[in-house]
Amino acid sequence: MSILLLTFLLAADPQPQAMTWTVGDLQREAIVYLPEHPPAGGAPVVFGFHGHGGTAKNAARQFAFQTHWSEAVVVYMQGVPTPGQLTDPEGKRNGWQHGAGAQEDRDLKFFDAVLATLKEKHKIDENRVYSTGHSNGGGFTYLLWSQRPDVFAAMAPSAAAARYIATLKPKPAMHIAGENDPLVKYVWQTAAMDAIRTVNGCAAEGQPWDKGCTLYPSSKGTPFVAFIHPGDHKYPAEAPALIVKFFKEHKRMAADTKTSTVAP
Repeated sequence: MSILLLTFLLAADPQPQAMTWTVGDLQREAIVYLPEHPPAGGAPVVFGFHGHGGTAKNAARQFAFQTHWSEAVVVYMQGVPTPGQLTDPEGKRNGWQHGAGAQEDRDLKFFDAVLATLKEKHKIDENRVYSTGHSNGGGFTYLLWSQRPDVFAAMAPSAAAARYIATLKPKPAMHIAGENDPLVKYVWQTAAMDAIRTVNGCAAEGQPWDKGCTLYPSSKGTPFVAFIHPGDHKYPAEAPALIVKFFKEHKRMAADTKTSTVAP
């Protein structure tokens, strides 16, 4: 693996860095925001994955997690041309692998390379690593949950259906779903959320957590939050702040890779 660090300017504060990796035969890219004043114990890390046809640059502008959590390292990885399951079957647009072993696991290997670099180059808190993404990026978040479960403290996919329920370890999770999503049908997402609550050992009845959000407490310490909005497949503007709020409530316990709730 080789890595090249460059300066990359976006209309955001703090200024990000563009980083490239050689993973297999591909040169891969990511936009990384580093905290100006990282916590003494190490910075939390948030991975944000764009949807099919998206870019890391647009994800940085739309998600903007760096503006909601200035102490965190925020990473927006760039997908490469990938066949879509619901659109773009020829794979002309950028996206993420849909399952374990697909495209020779090129995106899982890319993620591993990025995380290894963060551990090597920066002081991060390995008990506070998180993943979120929209649509195809949400699906990749579910895949990371399945294939790299002990890395993460919590997950927050959006507008995605989980295909890996049987392989998931209990973990704090938040799912964002639009009731009128014409692409990833709401009924598919509802089925995924029901299954995850079962995996996480959640109570049948939820309680208010924030506007539009329902918290389902867990006997395993792995609660689930459903953020249901009346929109369609579009990423809701309220999501980034709510996702960061959720992430801040959870960290991984290093001794046994379980998770714990952080008191607000």
